[in-house]
Amino acid sequence: MACVNIAVDSPTRADVRALLEEHLAEMHATSPPESVHALDPVALAGPAVTFLTARSDETGQLLGCGALSELDPGPDGHGEIKSMRTARGARGLGVATRLLGELMTLAAERGYTRVSLETGAEDFFAPARRIYTRHGFVECEPFAAYVPDPNSVFMTFALSVPPPEGSR
Repeated sequence: MACVNIAVDSPTRADVRALLEEHLAEMHATSPPESVHALDPVALAGPAVTFLTARSDETGQLLGCGALSELDPGPDGHGEIKSMRTARGARGLGVATRLLGELMTLAAERGYTRVSLETGAEDFFAPARRIYTRHGFVECEPFAAYVPDPNSVFMTFALSVPPPEGSR
């Protein structure tokens, strides 16, 4: 893979907004409205969300995006992966894996004990489920405000958190 820069970015930038609008359009074309849980750019700019983009070091071209939303702060915190999306021309290059790694590192730095996500149950979402499974996520019950939904798959990853300072 060419050099990729992953950094905190704004979901309201024009190129990011276009990628997120494509993402939302596909979600609505694939799932019933009540089963679409993707956030729009305004929600992704909220204070409890850290939004990352992957860009080409050479051109600055947007390759993908993803976000970490804080569900429960504190020492037993819980985060949620939101709006993972790879640009069409960058698929198969490892962009999603790199973004996921950065989001998981961020979650660990914040002391979260787990990171969860919701994705679709339809065949369209099989590549996403494979990526998450390959990186250690396992299916779980609905979390946070989610409810059981035959169109959703809920997944979680338990982070190992070092013991509190002074406990050794």
